[in-house]
Amino acid sequence: MAASETALRVLEDRHKDAPHQKDLDKCVHCGLCLNACPTYRELGVEMDSPRGRIYQMVQVATGAAPMDEGYLEHMGLCLGCRACETACPSGVEYGKLIEAARTEIQAKIKRPFPWNIVEAFAYETLIPSPLLLRITGTALWLYQKSGLESLVRSSGLLKLMGPFGKIEHLTPEAQLPTFYSQYGKVFFAEGERKYRVALLGGCIGNIFFARLHEATVRVLQKNGCEVVVPAAQGCCGALHAHAGRREEARALARINIDALLQTPFDAIISNIAGCGATLKEYHEILEHDAKYHDKAKVFVSRLKDVNEFLASIDLNTKMGEVKRRVTYQDSCHLCHGQKVKAAPRKLLKLIPGLEFIEMPASDVCCGSAGVYNVIENEMAEQILTSKMRNVNSVSPEQIASSNPGCMIQLTAGARLHGKDKLKSNPEPVKHIVELLDEAYKNAT
Repeated sequence: MAASETALRVLEDRHKDAPHQKDLDKCVHCGLCLNACPTYRELGVEMDSPRGRIYQMVQVATGAAPMDEGYLEHMGLCLGCRACETACPSGVEYGKLIEAARTEIQAKIKRPFPWNIVEAFAYETLIPSPLLLRITGTALWLYQKSGLESLVRSSGLLKLMGPFGKIEHLTPEAQLPTFYSQYGKVFFAEGERKYRVALLGGCIGNIFFARLHEATVRVLQKNGCEVVVPAAQGCCGALHAHAGRREEARALARINIDALLQTPFDAIISNIAGCGATLKEYHEILEHDAKYHDKAKVFVSRLKDVNEFLASIDLNTKMGEVKRRVTYQDSCHLCHGQKVKAAPRKLLKLIPGLEFIEMPASDVCCGSAGVYNVIENEMAEQILTSKMRNVNSVSPEQIASSNPGCMIQLTAGARLHGKDKLKSNPEPVKHIVELLDEAYKNAT
């Protein structure tokens, strides 16, 4: 078959959401992204750098290389942290490219049994269902609070569970009541109402970070916000988009747009940076949806990360002291995805008594990346070890974060590799909103 015929067949066979040539062509292969990439920093392998992965996407797109095991391995090892976007002088939208590549893989490559069953259940059934999440969260809470978890950990059974035993320490604490119990409620502002905002709960965040959501409500109330928790909202679709399940992400985006645009809000607030990055891209996810594209743009115009929102208003500074040495780890999807870097630092510096100290390379990924630390645990642990060296170099008592996924990973890192007061702290990691909430409580 002639080369031109092969190329034509490849183009005809491409998935509609595969990486577009115009986006691939933006990369000039300058290599300025290399040192920003966590996997390249650890491995020093060109094919595990943004430039190398884009080269492989081009090869697959043109039919010069097959979508083989090597391609799947290199695409799968990417954290999707998007630090390369910050470093890139050519405006390459790498996050869009890696998600597109994974969408094409998802459509064309059959997952092995039983992973295909587990993945389908998680993404199609469990995560979108508040009922199943509440049942799962309650079962996990009973397992953790009954002492059974401690018994299993001390028994040595985890060593017999292979890869599942290795990731067990990443299991966060289930929290009851879940934040789903607050759906449909309105929380009135303290004092004069200045803003009316909606708060997004997400999916897994409602189970494992219910107290964070409650702290977010209190901090917003302290700052003159009437907080609405819309009952019809659902999962944002971030995990689906990152995994290449684009159509499912679109379906979830439509649900949230319908739920959040029924009532005018001054802002739609997310306190989960990973969710926020996807929420701010709904107009791109629904780019070709004639019914929802314009609605998506309105939704995105109102979406604010909680740090971004609080730093933009006249913040209530009637706080008590939080006497603690704190460093801050940039969430990749807040810093590189949403381009919000100054706001969290501004808020930390406003807390009385808090000693804020920058760590080296704070904007390099901690290895969490959604479910990456579960699926690619070995690399995630390697990246986490490097991250904890930087954390320990400034000897903090606590790490501040803006993303629950990072909080889970960094808590594990503090317990495994932390030193001095950080390792002994029962809460080695806190969301910035939780620190603000603590400061407001200390003022009374």
